[in-house]
Amino acid sequence: MSYSVGQVAGFAGVTVRTLHHYDEIGLLSPSGRSHAGHRRYEDEDLDRLQRILFYRELGFPLDQVAVLLDDPDADPQEHLRRQHHLLTARIAELQKMAEAVEHAMEARKMGINLTPEEKFEVFGDHDPDQYAEEVQRRWGDTEAYKESQRRAARYTKADWQRIQDEAKEWGERYAALMEDGAEPSGEQAMELAEEHRQQICRRHYECTYEIHRGLADMYVADERFKAFYEAIRPGMAEHLRDAIHANATRHGA
Repeated sequence: MSYSVGQVAGFAGVTVRTLHHYDEIGLLSPSGRSHAGHRRYEDEDLDRLQRILFYRELGFPLDQVAVLLDDPDADPQEHLRRQHHLLTARIAELQKMAEAVEHAMEARKMGINLTPEEKFEVFGDHDPDQYAEEVQRRWGDTEAYKESQRRAARYTKADWQRIQDEAKEWGERYAALMEDGAEPSGEQAMELAEEHRQQICRRHYECTYEIHRGLADMYVADERFKAFYEAIRPGMAEHLRDAIHANATRHGA
């Protein structure tokens, strides 16, 4: 039984043009022709095509495939061994690329488009992606979260560095205010609490007084946030919470 070029192309999942090319270079010439001169492939031709496609799938160029199929002195085992080595090396490269892409995807997901080196320069030991899943789980459906993501996606390394520097400078001023014995309900403390809220509005999302109150409570209730503020000055988490609440109250919230 013989088959037309179209039938063979359908069997093998290749194009008719590919089969014509294989014929032209002598890699796979059909065993017969029809009365009209059309190519007709026999079962042995299909076997040879299967071997060709096998080697092509492994990445062998067509000239090497021809050698493997037609040269009696060729050692298919040696060729396969060498190709296995090349494929193994390629797989390792692709795995590294996949890891890099995954990292880039996660960074994009968080909106922080920095390399690992840049993140370390800006944030130090604090990994901004550390709580990414938790943040998305808790606030992912809120407009504030979505707005924060949109803004962060536009920030450069210089932008993040400026944000970090501003936060550090604000923390130093708040610590100095506490050192002077200022009360949380005092004018200076409330002004710094308002500045804290405005910084969030400028950098991340529209932080209403109600949202700011919720953040203030979290700064005390969540040990991770509390540790951050306590590292600036002991007692700062509670002091800032009270100042934020006092500031919200004076603004009628």
